[in-house]
Amino acid sequence: MAEKLPPSPGGGITPLQQMLASGTGAILTSLFVTPLDVVKIRLQAQRTPFSKVLAAQSVPWGAQPATWKCFLYCNGLMDHLYVCQNGNGCTAWYKAPGRFTGTLDAFVKITRNEGIRSLWSGLPPTLVMAVPATVIYFTTYDQLRDYLHTRMGSWNHYIPLLAGALARLGAVTVISPLELIRTKMQSQQLSYRELRVCIQSAVAQDGWLSLWRGWGPTVLRDVPFSALYWFNYELVRTWLCRQAWLDGATFMVSFASGAISGTVAAVLTLPFDVVKTQRQIELGDSEVHPVTASKPSSTWLLMQRIRAESGTRGLFAGFLPRVIKVAPACAIMISTYEFGKSFFQKLNQEQQLRGL
Repeated sequence: MAEKLPPSPGGGITPLQQMLASGTGAILTSLFVTPLDVVKIRLQAQRTPFSKVLAAQSVPWGAQPATWKCFLYCNGLMDHLYVCQNGNGCTAWYKAPGRFTGTLDAFVKITRNEGIRSLWSGLPPTLVMAVPATVIYFTTYDQLRDYLHTRMGSWNHYIPLLAGALARLGAVTVISPLELIRTKMQSQQLSYRELRVCIQSAVAQDGWLSLWRGWGPTVLRDVPFSALYWFNYELVRTWLCRQAWLDGATFMVSFASGAISGTVAAVLTLPFDVVKTQRQIELGDSEVHPVTASKPSSTWLLMQRIRAESGTRGLFAGFLPRVIKVAPACAIMISTYEFGKSFFQKLNQEQQLRGL
């Protein structure tokens, strides 16, 4: 029989407080991880052959060496596809000149020549998409976990697995149309007033399901990642609490548990991440050249193509960049979230005591 997990500090707080805690975690995570990704993008911009960049599985570019069409910006919480029409749609920090010999050199030169604010150039779109998605995801997970605990009895050990999968499925389904619409707006240079026209055009051309294009490979990566992440997080958190003779998880216990579980989940779901990257590049290419763009391949065909071209190792390309980014993002996010829940729990208890 599975041993009982130590109680999470999520009990005794409202869904609104859970949303505030997760939103704060998303903002702090974005603030920390965005400079890492900006530096990585600038380093990758120095590499011209597309095949080498894709093999590195860092920031892939969906175009020929002479004309970049799109690139993928990731910060550990969310992936964002930026579309560049002959370079005109790219942000100034991407086009800024500079030659870097490594990560530390890039940090120093960007800070010295462009100012420290340039390290957070990609922050606004990250916050616009990542914060709502993270709020939905973490709040849904906690609500589902608490509900399933009252329903599943002896299956308690597998509740994080199921709740994590369902929460991520819901978050991806809600955010996927918004991400696609935002990509269209960027590629076609639409204003927010033209958003309704953009949606109507997409629906008229391909139907309502076209708003969820790319949903499949996103689910194939994010849902298993979420299920593995929460399952391992609860196990590691429980083990660390027992080792330290703690009744509940501290900030450092949550931080370490998040980093370990995030690393394990990132490695195991890496093939789906490679496929999702390919699909996002195809999406960006179709937005730039909708007439000449080829029809996106299925997830299975893409995996077969990658394996045929690069072998099995190709499906696990980018092991180090993904782990370096995901591990600290998961650690910061979950530890901040748990700390926020503990804060609100204590606040609610004090209010109850004052009301007696």
